[in-house]
Amino acid sequence: MKRVAILISGGGSNMIKLVESMTGDHPARPVIVGSNDPQAAGLAHARALDVPSFAIDHRAYPGDRAGFEAALLEPLLAARPDILCLAGFMRILTPDFVQRFQGRILNIHPSLLPKYPGLHTHRRAIEAGDAQAGASVHLVTPDLDAGPILGQVRVPILPGDSAETLAARVLAQEHRLYPQVLRRFAQGDQRPITLTAA
Repeated sequence: MKRVAILISGGGSNMIKLVESMTGDHPARPVIVGSNDPQAAGLAHARALDVPSFAIDHRAYPGDRAGFEAALLEPLLAARPDILCLAGFMRILTPDFVQRFQGRILNIHPSLLPKYPGLHTHRRAIEAGDAQAGASVHLVTPDLDAGPILGQVRVPILPGDSAETLAARVLAQEHRLYPQVLRRFAQGDQRPITLTAA
């Protein structure tokens, strides 16, 4: 049984879907949820789901990413995770941190990578006149949003879409995609999958 740690920064909706999926014959179980924000609403959701949680406030480490990551690593390593899932974790991790978990960190990003790494993905897709947007789950590497893709879901961009309306529809599909990719990854299957909006 694989042990899964999840890092969040906000409400944790993808974290909730991951935790809820890890039951029954699933090859993994959640062992801890962490955040860089002690006020993140997702921490209370994790506790409600009986998953231990912690927070390391990144604002206590101004200009000291290494110090923040050292503090983050302490409870993470104590939980002995086999897989680390980033689920709306809004901090860029250093190469040293990523290499510690090399080949074992997953991230979900709200675009059809390699298009639109970084922020404001939905606005950028609309402004480019794209017919589709979506989300990608990928392995994390030291290069931002550039690791091997493990799964994608495609969502049509509708006439009149705003970044907000598109984001809401993409998020609903992220909730389908991430649990499916995690299950396959925990079974040792890294072949990429593609879903279409339900």
